[in-house]
Amino acid sequence: MNAGQTVRGRTDTELRQGRIKCVVWDLDNTLWDGVLLEEGRVTVRPEVVAEIRRLDELGILHSIASRNDHDAAMECLRAAGLAELFLYPQINWNPKSRSVEQIATSLNIGLDALAFVDDQPFERAEVEHTLPAVLTVDVADLAEALRTPEFRPKFVTDESRIRREMYRSAALRDRIEEEYTGTNEEFLATLGMRFTIAEARREDLQRAEELTVRTNQLNSTGRTYAYEELDELRRSPDHLLLVAGLTDRYGTYGTIGLALVERGRPAWHLRMLLMSCRVMARGVGTVLLNHVMRLARDDGAVLRADFVETGRNRVMYVTYAFGGFREVERDGSRLVLESDLREIQPPPRYLSVEVAG
Repeated sequence: MNAGQTVRGRTDTELRQGRIKCVVWDLDNTLWDGVLLEEGRVTVRPEVVAEIRRLDELGILHSIASRNDHDAAMECLRAAGLAELFLYPQINWNPKSRSVEQIATSLNIGLDALAFVDDQPFERAEVEHTLPAVLTVDVADLAEALRTPEFRPKFVTDESRIRREMYRSAALRDRIEEEYTGTNEEFLATLGMRFTIAEARREDLQRAEELTVRTNQLNSTGRTYAYEELDELRRSPDHLLLVAGLTDRYGTYGTIGLALVERGRPAWHLRMLLMSCRVMARGVGTVLLNHVMRLARDDGAVLRADFVETGRNRVMYVTYAFGGFREVERDGSRLVLESDLREIQPPPRYLSVEVAG
């Protein structure tokens, strides 16, 4: 695709912008000068650390894929005050591609949202061959590479700046869950989760656009919306734009859900429903949908919903099916689903739901 070509009105540069969600770093002769196990002492590269901290402020995550001694490498990172910057570091003797893949799995993000930085051509080539969706970067070209659109989010929100801490909280929850001996529902009840739903305000729109761009698996249509589109829809008397948030005893998950409804007769039409992948295991995937269903029922309408098969969003189809929707139209990968709203599930008992007036 040429730079001037567009997809749904967006240029190639706009499509690439901000696609990298996590940068995976090698250590020896990349994050620091020297080879740790050969020289015993290494010197952290301040220009690399500065880039890591800059990207962290933009909401881009960081991890490590290094062939090294785990304990020795982590001690060096702690001594340099850097250990907290890296999520799910993979420091072992596995192929780098396996480590990168494990990081993607742990963060629950797509491989195409990862960049891998290494000084060794062999290591980059191994990752490129095994995981072609991953963007590889030679550390010698780092300054130039990190100024490309892939590493430049369109918006930097308050949530962007605490993204790493939210992932750290999630990792803590996961560890506690692994040690918990009761049922999954009993564990969820210990979290004290609070799910909030409100009509979108102007200050919510940057995060709303970011959600449409970053959410793939739990996005009913795969469509992205620009800030200006969302603002117009928010102000439209015929539409309802809802945002959802989630908190628990360990902190906030941030804004995790978005729904766009077109109101009408005899049917309301749910044009978009999405949920952040980071709440997939929290049993809250149907709460926002059920809220929209109640609103439509209270207005005397049935509810139809757009669904576009993207190859990655099968879970959303299951969510609709679980909610009692059936297929009424199909055009290739584009479907329209419908519910008569006779049965609407209540929220899970372990969750409190608050709807802003």
